Amino acid sequence: MNDVDITGMTLEAMQTRAAALRNDILQTPVVPLFSSMVSDVLDGAHVALKLECFQHTGTFKARGALSVARSLDDDTRGRGITAASAGNHAIAAGWAAAKLGISAKVVMQDNANPFRVDLARATGAEVIMKPPGAETFAEAERLVREEGRIFIHPFEGLHTSLGTAGVGLELMAQVADLDAVVVSVGGGGLISGVAAAVKAVNPACRVYGVEPEGADSMSQSLAAGAPVTLDKVDTIADSLGPPMALPFGHALCAVYVDDVVTVSDDAICAGMVVLQQAAKLAVEPAAGAAMAGALGPLRGHLAGRRVGLIVCGANIDTDSYLTQLARGQAALPDLLS
Repeated sequence: MNDVDITGMTLEAMQTRAAALRNDILQTPVVPLFSSMVSDVLDGAHVALKLECFQHTGTFKARGALSVARSLDDDTRGRGITAASAGNHAIAAGWAAAKLGISAKVVMQDNANPFRVDLARATGAEVIMKPPGAETFAEAERLVREEGRIFIHPFEGLHTSLGTAGVGLELMAQVADLDAVVVSVGGGGLISGVAAAVKAVNPACRVYGVEPEGADSMSQSLAAGAPVTLDKVDTIADSLGPPMALPFGHALCAVYVDDVVTVSDDAICAGMVVLQQAAKLAVEPAAGAAMAGALGPLRGHLAGRRVGLIVCGANIDTDSYLTQLARGQAALPDLLS
């Protein structure tokens, strides 16, 4: 970690990037969560929801993808971009390319939810389907090698984190005197930017990450002091399923994140139920994970506090949502107990 340069993540750089993206990225709303159920569990905590599920493309991913695409010079943009993804990043990369009027070929896993595949195609990007894992990334690498396209990584790098830092900057301006911020963790692209921004504005504000038990690469990496690659991933939260942490995101998390906890898939589904019942939000499992972490392993840290919770995305089809909601209903008593 010590040889990873994170000095580019200054408050000035984050503010400058947010200003550069302002005309194309939505400043998503923050709403207070009025819920006796949540209040009882968190001992009267004031919870504010940062609704990145209302961002362009349905998730925070638009911020990082556009930030990377805008960092390219005109000659490089002309070669087009590619991306590798199970869903949300492909949608965001296609959207960012359309914004800039450049070509996009995105590679998606052939087990990706058809709803997300359709959303990616709707951006105008050409979608190439490949088996999950190495073959998906190998196809993107071929497009870089043979067509000269620029690869937009799903979660790693300075420009990605500068883009997602906008979530944290907005939240800190929208809600005064936050004690803690809770963020779902996949590869680390969101929490790395949010944590750097939150700590730059208020170093005393705690930042907590939440991972699925079956995809805990960041937890393991922070414990090991270096990025870890998992042997396997097993979670319904496919948006949180990268099998590894990588150096830049890991380094930012090691400096700025106070703790990362894990939750079960049952708890994630229960978190989705809470967001549906208490906030009237239909979200994907990645967003449910943040709520599950807040009400489960983090409740002792958040009790009676002023808490910001990032609702990271809502790209989910009806059938999957109803199935996961039913699972969450059965698991809800355990989460709240």
